[in-house]
Amino acid sequence: MLVSTWLTFLLFTRTGTNSIKYSTNCSFTKEDVLFDFTKQSAVINDWIEVSDTQRDVGKSKGVLVEQKSEQFQRGVFFSLLNPQPNGAAFAGVAYRKKTFDLSSFSGLKLSVRAQGENYNYKVILRHHHEESSLVPSYEVFFELPKNEMVQHYLPFKDFLPYSRGKALDPNTTQALDLKDVTSIGLQIYGGVYSTIKQHGTSSLEIDSISAVTCE
Repeated sequence: MLVSTWLTFLLFTRTGTNSIKYSTNCSFTKEDVLFDFTKQSAVINDWIEVSDTQRDVGKSKGVLVEQKSEQFQRGVFFSLLNPQPNGAAFAGVAYRKKTFDLSSFSGLKLSVRAQGENYNYKVILRHHHEESSLVPSYEVFFELPKNEMVQHYLPFKDFLPYSRGKALDPNTTQALDLKDVTSIGLQIYGGVYSTIKQHGTSSLEIDSISAVTCE
């Protein structure tokens, strides 16, 4: 019932244009599609929730679902951010079923559209099957335009180490091992360590996530 309500509230404003905007002027000379949610073979259930409910006081929610009709299909990441007085406020999903060698690429490309109340997201990468919040994750923050399908480029050089929401010194922290990426996550945020405060319901429509070389 909750997902159905979000679909009604967040997707009824779909625009009629098929135009796609790019967040960078570089050329993608190499591309490997890691996740293509427009294909029938896409497996949504392999994505797990990673939200602030991992902590006792967390009350946010994130879920990745399939949106499908006779004309198209895609994935939709729905989120409910419910900030708490102690600062907990994040909702996300992650894929941890496969190891990726991304060392021959320069970054990730997201084919997405953001709608709802919030437009600031982040992608979180982990390596060596290190899933504990006590070890570094590698994160990049970005803002998406409102109600526009975009190809958004995220260079690997912009991913920085964090632990439980706190930035770490990249000079003294192990670098991300792009040859052994074992977790790829999407998250919307608004907690105590963030200068951007967000709350409420949002959706991120996802056609695909690719590893690319941008020149």
